[in-house]
Amino acid sequence: MSGTLPPGRYGFDDVSEGDRIDAGSMPVSTGAIDDFADLTGDRFEIHMSDEAAARHGFDGRVAHGLLVLSLIDGLKNRAPAQFKAQASLGWNWSFEGPVIAGDTVSVMITVAEKRPVSDAKRGILRLSFDAVNQRGDCVQSGENLLMVYR
Repeated sequence: MSGTLPPGRYGFDDVSEGDRIDAGSMPVSTGAIDDFADLTGDRFEIHMSDEAAARHGFDGRVAHGLLVLSLIDGLKNRAPAQFKAQASLGWNWSFEGPVIAGDTVSVMITVAEKRPVSDAKRGILRLSFDAVNQRGDCVQSGENLLMVYR
C-alpha cells in the first residue's frame, strides 16, 4: 500500500514504490540568489537584476537552477519524513520553468523504484521529485538515486 509517509525515518524495507514524502516549501529570496552568486561566481545578468531579467523576458530576477535544486535537496533532508540515507548516487534533473525572486518552491517526493544490492545492509531508491511554485506551475523535476540502509 502506498501513500504519504508520516513523520519518521525510513529504511529500504520500510517503504514501497509509490510512497510519497511532502518535503514542504521554501521561499526563494533575492538574498539567497545573491549569496549563491557570491559562492559560485555565477553572475549571469538574469540572476543579478530585474532589468536584465526583463530584457530576457522574465518577470524578475531568476534564481539559479542549481540554487533551486540545492534548496530542494535541503527540503528533502529536513522533511518530517526522511530516508535513512547513506549516500546520493546521482541526479537526473530538468529545469522546467523559472523560479523568480520571491517565489515559493514546494516539493513532493515519490519512491519510484526500489532496487536491492548485493550488500544486504543497503538498497537503492530511485526517487522522483516534482517541484512547483506557489501558483502550482512545475519549475523543476527529476530523479535522485539514493543509497539507503535496510
